[in-house]
Amino acid sequence: MSEKLTVCVCGGGNGAHVMAGLAASRPQTEARVLTLFRDEAARWTEALKTSDLTVKRSFPDGSTDEVKGKPSLVTKDPAQAIPGADVIIFCVPAFAHQQYFTAIAPHVQPDTAIIGLPGQPGFEFQCFDILKDKAKRCAILNFETLPWACRITEFGKKVEVLGTKISLTGSKITGQSQLKFDPFQTLESLLKGQPKLKQANNYIEICLMAYIVHPPIIYARWKDWDGKPVSEKPLFYQGLDDFGGECLKKVSDENVKIARVVEQKKPELKQSNVLDLLDWYKQDYAETISDFSSIKTAMRTNTAYNGLVHPMKDAGDGKWVPDFHNRYLSEDIPFSLVITKGLAELAAVPTPEIDKVLAWCQEKLGKEYIVGSELKGKDLKESRAPQAYGFKSLDDLVNLL
Repeated sequence: MSEKLTVCVCGGGNGAHVMAGLAASRPQTEARVLTLFRDEAARWTEALKTSDLTVKRSFPDGSTDEVKGKPSLVTKDPAQAIPGADVIIFCVPAFAHQQYFTAIAPHVQPDTAIIGLPGQPGFEFQCFDILKDKAKRCAILNFETLPWACRITEFGKKVEVLGTKISLTGSKITGQSQLKFDPFQTLESLLKGQPKLKQANNYIEICLMAYIVHPPIIYARWKDWDGKPVSEKPLFYQGLDDFGGECLKKVSDENVKIARVVEQKKPELKQSNVLDLLDWYKQDYAETISDFSSIKTAMRTNTAYNGLVHPMKDAGDGKWVPDFHNRYLSEDIPFSLVITKGLAELAAVPTPEIDKVLAWCQEKLGKEYIVGSELKGKDLKESRAPQAYGFKSLDDLVNLL
C-alpha cells in the first residue's frame, strides 16, 4: 500500500508499546494510540515530549536492533483517535475488549480493518454485537497470540522485545468491506516481516486453537488441595504429573472432536488447523522439547517453560497459596474454555472432561457458567460464548462469514 496508512493501536501495555513503536517507524504511516486506562494517555503524551518511542528487539542469534518512532497522538478520547483510521489494532486483554469496542463504536468508519492481536475466542461475536451493522462493513481479523514476548522498560519511551514468534495464525471475516489494502500483508509490513502471518480457514478455527491449556493444569494440580499453604511455588508446566497429563489429553481430544464435527456438519467451516495438543507442541516448540512421547513429557522437557510456576499469593511465613483469580482462570475461563463448550453445544458434542474442569474452575472464580453439562449459568452473559449473543445453531456461526 503506497498511500498513507493511519493506524490506531488500542491499549497502553507491553504489546501496545511495541505495536505503536513499530507502526510509528513505518514510512507513510500515521500511528495513533487510544488508551482508556486511568491516566495512561496523559503519562504517555508527557513522555513523548522529550523522546521517541524506542523498540529494542533481540534476535535468536544474539543480535539486537532498535526501532524508533513517535506516535502522532496518544489519547483516551476515541473521537480523536478513531476517525480516519484505516487499521485499528486491539493490544489489550480480552476482558477490556468490551470497553474498547463500546468506545470506538460511534467513530468506526466503513472499510476499516479491526484486528485483535490477540483477539482470543469470541472476539468476532463481541465485535458484531457492539458495532452491529458497522461490523459488516469492516474486515475483522483475530490472531491467536501476541507476536512477541516483551516488556516496557520505561513507560511511553522504551520497550524491549525479548523474543518474536516465527509464525502467527489469524482469521479474517471480510463481510461487505472493500479495503484498499490487504490487511494481512499490511499487518506483516507493520510488524517488519516478523512473524510470518498465516491465514486460518475461518474464525472458528482460531477459537479452537490451543486456548485450552491453563485451566486443566490448575484443576489437576489443586483439585485435591487441602487448603494449607505450601512451602514453595510449584512448577506450572514442568510440574505436570500423570493425572494432569491425562486431563489435558482428554480436554484436547474433546476439542479436536468439536472441530471435526463442526467441519463434518458445516463443510464451509474447515478445521484442518485445529490440532491435537501434542501435535501443536511438535509444531510450535520443535526445538525446545526433548521428549514428545506424551503431553506430560512434552511439558516437563520444554526448556521454554524453565522456571515458570503456578500463580500464587503470599500467605506469610514463607508460605504460598494458589491465586485462583489470576488471568489463567479469570480470562481463560470466560474468554476461552466457555467458548469451547459453547461451540460443543452448537455441534452437539458431549464434553465430560471440559465440563468437569469448567465446574471446578467456575467455583474458584465465584461464577456460574455451566450447570451440570449445560451452559445455562447465571453468569453466562459475562462470557463470550456464542450463546451469550443469541447464537442457537451452527448456521448462526456460518452467517458471520
